[in-house]
Amino acid sequence: MLMSELAQKKCVPCMGGVPPLSPERIKPLLAQLKGWALIEDHHLEKEYVFPAFRDALAFTVKIGALAEAEGHHPVILLDFKKVILTLWTHKINGLTESDFVFAAKVDQL
Repeated sequence: MLMSELAQKKCVPCMGGVPPLSPERIKPLLAQLKGWALIEDHHLEKEYVFPAFRDALAFTVKIGALAEAEGHHPVILLDFKKVILTLWTHKINGLTESDFVFAAKVDQL
């Protein structure tokens, strides 16, 4: 699988004090992702479906390891054979480029 340009970047910790991305800045970043939904210009969400609970759990653990490595922590819902991932930057209560970077990295797992 070819790594996307976003997936090659590193998440940059947000210290606050910056505005969330505008809808105009969100649009080209979202276009680089597959299957991610933009919710109210505030957060990204995607559902991954697996053949068995153990597969969904293993994926959840991989997301957790990636989150620690990148310093970017998503909301992860593990529900039987699916994982729902929700991303936004909590410090600014909105989206930054790092949310899109993290989404692209998760899609590479």
